[in-house]
Amino acid sequence: MATVTLKGNKIETSGTLPKVGSKAPNFKLTNTDLETKSLSDFSGSKVILNIFPSVDTGTCATSVRTFNKEASQLENTKVLCISRDLPFAMGRFCGAEGLDNVISLSDYKDGSFGKAYGLDFTNGPLEALHSRCIVVVDENGTVSYTEQVSEIVDEPNYKAALDALMND
Repeated sequence: MATVTLKGNKIETSGTLPKVGSKAPNFKLTNTDLETKSLSDFSGSKVILNIFPSVDTGTCATSVRTFNKEASQLENTKVLCISRDLPFAMGRFCGAEGLDNVISLSDYKDGSFGKAYGLDFTNGPLEALHSRCIVVVDENGTVSYTEQVSEIVDEPNYKAALDALMND
């Protein structure tokens, strides 16, 4: 388990992120068309997993906007924005913002993604939501970078995640 903070108050997660060099756990998530998508659907591409509590918060929305902008300049790379938000909320947000370089995926059905990646909050006001994390996966499904943001209201280190892509 990992400990992060929300405005200085400690919150625990269900486990720890996959280790760099390990195979990324596969998953089944729901896209905005209510289709099931898995990591294997993106095999052969570099993948950034932009994971957050809810797109309806400022920091989470900023991460989606930032990765949308950066993704337009990346070759053979998919950015998956993942939360427990309903697919309708993710679709509404990206549609209203004109964000079409990211793929919105929801873990609302059974929370299995959060459990497999060890990033569900187990206590506190955001219990059962995902902690803010970045996981970069190479074309072969191997984890090349992870970050669990230690203070939930802070943005992830975009530059480090993007640099990890260039080093794959």
